[in-house]
Amino acid sequence: PFTLLMPADAPAWYNATLISLAVNIVLLIVVSLFTRISEGERSAAEACSVDAVIRSKRLPLEAATAGDFPAHLAQALGDEAASREVDRALKALNLTPQERRPYALRRLRDRIQANLSGLMGPSVARDIVDRYLPYRHDDAPVTDDIHFVESRLEAYRSRLTGLARELDGLRRHHRQTLAYLPVGLCVLGDDDELLMWNQALSQLSGISGESVIGSRRDSLPPPWPTLLGSVLNASQTPLYKQAVTLHGKDYFLTLHKAVLSGHDSRGGSVILVEDHTEMKWLEEELVHAARLASIGQLAAGVAHEIGNPITGISSLAQNLRYDTEDPALLETADQIQQLTQRVTKIVNSLVGFAHGGRPALPLPAAPASLKTVSEDALHLIHLARSGEDVTFTNACPSDIVVRGDAQRLTQVMVNLLSNAKDACQPQGTVRIEAGTQASHAWWRVVDDGHGIDPSVKHRLFEPFTTTKPAGEGTGLGLSLAYQIINEHQGKIEVASPPPGKPRGTAITLWLPLYQQDDHLPHAQDTDC
Repeated sequence: PFTLLMPADAPAWYNATLISLAVNIVLLIVVSLFTRISEGERSAAEACSVDAVIRSKRLPLEAATAGDFPAHLAQALGDEAASREVDRALKALNLTPQERRPYALRRLRDRIQANLSGLMGPSVARDIVDRYLPYRHDDAPVTDDIHFVESRLEAYRSRLTGLARELDGLRRHHRQTLAYLPVGLCVLGDDDELLMWNQALSQLSGISGESVIGSRRDSLPPPWPTLLGSVLNASQTPLYKQAVTLHGKDYFLTLHKAVLSGHDSRGGSVILVEDHTEMKWLEEELVHAARLASIGQLAAGVAHEIGNPITGISSLAQNLRYDTEDPALLETADQIQQLTQRVTKIVNSLVGFAHGGRPALPLPAAPASLKTVSEDALHLIHLARSGEDVTFTNACPSDIVVRGDAQRLTQVMVNLLSNAKDACQPQGTVRIEAGTQASHAWWRVVDDGHGIDPSVKHRLFEPFTTTKPAGEGTGLGLSLAYQIINEHQGKIEVASPPPGKPRGTAITLWLPLYQQDDHLPHAQDTDC
């Protein structure tokens, strides 16, 4: 072989050159094997390939957005060339000039450096990028860019073999376990850069993980910066049932935190976000049910104790009618008798409420004139000797007759008129109106008071809901009114303020009209 490389008739300079090249090659190989690669050589190699796994640390750039890149690079390349190279890199990475995530900006910087390397060489390209697109060295801890490493491993997956392939499969399995965990999970670095945002958290928050991974915590949409900051700064976790508003709805979230530390750890924190909204509502319903049960027992006891003296009062009123012929006393006795009957109705309603709210009486089927019932209710309101500075008007037509129990409907109207009176200012007005529509009649109480507080509007007919001061209202009036109207196969509508008016409240009752066949025997058989 040597005779082929060094023939006998070869000139001396040829042999010297060949021997020199051989020696240089051998020395290069030996030195390369026994010395470490320098930082400059490593940087030059990385600059030639944007797919290199070894990358710089996770540092922010001086440029705040991708739109700032052309102005920085124009100092070295000129406006036209800088804009062209930035647009080329943005298109390759599918990014927009408004991109501001630190991770995306680092990828854009790397892509520009790789593109420039093919035009002017690795060293020149690196010098330009380092000088005009520099990193910002903050006081935050610096760690490796794990997300970019993983993305490169995904690209190299088909090239891995042996143990490397097995390790990559294990990494992918752990990654998918976290991504598809049915509990919200996010990972934040020590510099508050978001490293992971799994699918459960995306569904809960309505924020796609791809749009926020690599961004800072303070750039997330509210309320997430404050919410995540509270658990990161908390000395003890978890934080139970934190009230937040997402998608226009109220949620209660429980947050857990785990700090990543140790010799091989890259730092950061893992935060679990659990949605306990349904549990919160269930707990409140259980408390509410327990409260209603205890109040129901109390109501049954009170109704029993009230029933005995009411029976005595009713007996005395009946005896009074036989002991005198004075018209005034007889009228008073009749009023006492009527009021004791009304109290008896209320006591029966309390007993029905104490037994689960089931109606204690059969479905009413007698005729009841709305004008007459309204007049009786107004008479009882005036007997209270309060609210005399409020003007009451009964504008119900006399020909509207509904199917129902006049006494119980009077109780409903008294409750509505009493609430309307309390809501009005001095010289206020309360108006009772009525009309018909198809087979139903509408019966409305309209006032010009301060209206209903929006915080209680959605639970207005729940038992013990009241806006009156302590000792002035039990909160049972509207609840019993709702139950009575429901027993009459009617419904209640509330408008506060009424349409076309700046203030006040309008409560409309819908009741079935009385028909001639409502008194037939089969009409009474409605509760079987």
